[in-house]
Amino acid sequence: MKGYFKSFISIFLILLLLIPSSALGIKQTSNSEPPEFRNASVHDPSIIKDPKTGTYYVYGSHIDGAKSTDLINWDRFTNGYTTPNNKVYGDLSQNLAESFKWAGENDSDSRGGFAVWAPDVFWNKHYVNEDGTKGAYMIYYSVSSTYIRSAIGIAVSKNIEGPFQYVDTIMYSGFTSNEAYDRNSNVNKHWENTNIADLIKDGVIDEVNPDWFTESGAYNNKLYTNAIDANILEGKNNKLYMTYGSWSGGTFILELDKKTGLPKYPGKDGKTEDGRMIDRYFGTKIASGYGRSAEGTYAVYDKKTRYYYLYITYGGLASDGGYQMRQFRSKNPDGPYVDAKGNAAVFPESFDIGVGNFPGNDDHKDIGNKMIGNFLFKRDLGEEGTGIGTGYLSPGHNSYLIDDELDKEFIVTHTRFPQQGEMHEVRVHQTFKNSDQWPVPTPYRYAGETIENVSEADVTGDYKYINHGKEITGDVTESTWVKLNNDHTISGAVTGTWKLYGNYKAKLTIDNEGTYDGVFIRQYDPTSQKWVMTFSAMSDQGIVIWGSHVEASADEKLVQAIKQELMTTFPSTVISNITLPTVATRGAQITWESSNPEAVSNEGVVTRPDPGSEDAEVNLTGTITLGNATETLTVTVTVKAKEEGGLSAFYDFSEGLKDSSGKKADATVTGNRLNNTGGNITFAEGKVGQAAQFDGESGLKLADGLITGDTYSVSMWLKPEQITEFTTSFFGAETSNNWISIVPKTGWGNTMVWSHNGDQWYDAVTDTTIPEGQWSHLTLTVQGGHAVFYINGVAKYTGDNFPNVFTSLDAEFGLGVNYWDTPFKGLMDEVRVYDGVAIPATEVQSLYQNRSGLTE
Repeated sequence: MKGYFKSFISIFLILLLLIPSSALGIKQTSNSEPPEFRNASVHDPSIIKDPKTGTYYVYGSHIDGAKSTDLINWDRFTNGYTTPNNKVYGDLSQNLAESFKWAGENDSDSRGGFAVWAPDVFWNKHYVNEDGTKGAYMIYYSVSSTYIRSAIGIAVSKNIEGPFQYVDTIMYSGFTSNEAYDRNSNVNKHWENTNIADLIKDGVIDEVNPDWFTESGAYNNKLYTNAIDANILEGKNNKLYMTYGSWSGGTFILELDKKTGLPKYPGKDGKTEDGRMIDRYFGTKIASGYGRSAEGTYAVYDKKTRYYYLYITYGGLASDGGYQMRQFRSKNPDGPYVDAKGNAAVFPESFDIGVGNFPGNDDHKDIGNKMIGNFLFKRDLGEEGTGIGTGYLSPGHNSYLIDDELDKEFIVTHTRFPQQGEMHEVRVHQTFKNSDQWPVPTPYRYAGETIENVSEADVTGDYKYINHGKEITGDVTESTWVKLNNDHTISGAVTGTWKLYGNYKAKLTIDNEGTYDGVFIRQYDPTSQKWVMTFSAMSDQGIVIWGSHVEASADEKLVQAIKQELMTTFPSTVISNITLPTVATRGAQITWESSNPEAVSNEGVVTRPDPGSEDAEVNLTGTITLGNATETLTVTVTVKAKEEGGLSAFYDFSEGLKDSSGKKADATVTGNRLNNTGGNITFAEGKVGQAAQFDGESGLKLADGLITGDTYSVSMWLKPEQITEFTTSFFGAETSNNWISIVPKTGWGNTMVWSHNGDQWYDAVTDTTIPEGQWSHLTLTVQGGHAVFYINGVAKYTGDNFPNVFTSLDAEFGLGVNYWDTPFKGLMDEVRVYDGVAIPATEVQSLYQNRSGLTE
């Protein structure tokens, strides 16, 4: 969320450094060698370039941080929530205790930690330290317990890596006019427990604003914000400001005292000339409001354009939430901020539908220039490289860097990735101003490239094409194909005209859309692993388009490449539907014919032979056509016959880790993750005979392939010694992005079944959290998407559209561990897995009441 940075032979060479090379007509060549990237995972990255060393740092949520000397290779230097030896905060619990009194540590929705969010680090040369010296790194951090009860605090250090020493808690939200408490919290939310009481006592504020509260005395988050996501802005004349706020009532700005870093609270209410709120405590509203998605504000002042640019993120942060960066600007730090179309950043009163947050509403989608959303430069069959291509899911909560020393600008964000679940990493993209002085991000991550003069011959040809549009959606925009022709026309997915001007400037006029202005620049394409020409441009509607050049090849060559890749695409044995590609690179068409449509249709629908039948062998013949070039190929797959549904494995631990059904291999001990070694499992008195005892650092890997379809059941007894969030009891995974997990506790769903199918989450939530120190019986049954989850014989969840995760014969399964979370601690007994059958409620009752239950 924050800042920008500044830093600089004969007199002639100095002048060359100060004058942009493009102005001198000098061509600079991008690195032709493939770069190597070292990645870091820092959520909500706020960037600062250390003026002392020139090293770049990103600080983010959950006390994570990384540093780099080149914006390409990042190394983590933090140690998360460790306390007392926290690298950022020292004795974390004690140091931030004053902030934690209001929100954060092991409280309400933040139980188990993960309550220190979205910091911003700023070098304040004016700050007066306790010893009288001047200059300190100031970290403005957030603590949060709910979506509105939060606070912003300040800590300082003379070392950019800390440890930072607590100074003050300067902004609170979520307070009430009377005594009140959140679920799972002992914090009294009355406003007198915030710093407002001291501000009134000191005469800064006369009294509380009655509009802060609803008629019932609750916090009025329709108009007022969630106090997180601070960003320190250095404006004209070296004045300091703090922008902050998330969802709810919108984003606000306060001027800061340069010597202390503390806010200059307005003290009185008012309105700006354009009618925006000025609140005595919160400051001036500059963006969003009325419970719509908007968070992660980051403002930066550009001395060259004399604009303040404001970035803010819409959507939800998870991989399916549609997180995306929006942009506004103003001539004044406190606004009004507008987008390219002239829309005000502060949402209109017509959005008022009452108190609350409204994540399903997208009526603000047309407000703000959309910088980057979900996209995929899709790698089509027959193209260079491997995998699905290059793209992002939910990029957002960005910061922005103006690097005077490099004479470059960058947008810095975290992002998730298609088909990679919730894993996220930092990404840095270079930006360039278009003719309207709007910064526009380039398509690929920064790899050291520098803008250079280009010719028309350099930029003509075929491009993968992305239009980011204005939608707030979890859907992915996949690339299509366009061609910039020699006669300056555009053909393909869109039509129009194009122009190269000013040595590297790009202007594309798209029919029925408008004109987009930006740049041509050579960048590194990680899919083809080559440097390619790209373009990036923005319209006067605030819509960004991207293009990534692909070298021309003869149709015959492309058809051969498609054929060769298809020959290695299909599994030899299948139990679920097959994807039969019908389109390949440059729009090549593929048609399919099956030798046995009853087993595999021409569209790839698989129908397995009945139990007792022979497996079906099927030849699939594909015909590839591109222009006048045609090729055929034949691949052979075996469709496995169904097996009679029944008990797949039974781990009762009476004979150690043996599968008592005799059908599968014994379980094996793992370390604290399903895919590592080590660990120790012992045995103790169980529900029936002997139980497996898990020590919180170990798990069990069960036999592969226990479940091979969309119909199955899992039954088990659990006696947790402790309950930690997200810890799994039973875990099954086709891949690390396609899995189910039976979870004793999450922050939102109590005991539940959690699943992810690569793109979307499924939460089978209940109203119960199983207790510590007692036996509980859990059963999950799934039949073709219909799921029922039982606790102690009672159906606590029933729902449809449960994802079909197990589509092969070799899925992995575990007890007490998955690939990510804290392992289970306690006892497990009588673990039954059924394949091909969803056991009825009567059998669930039998397993619960009789305990030893059925074994067949």
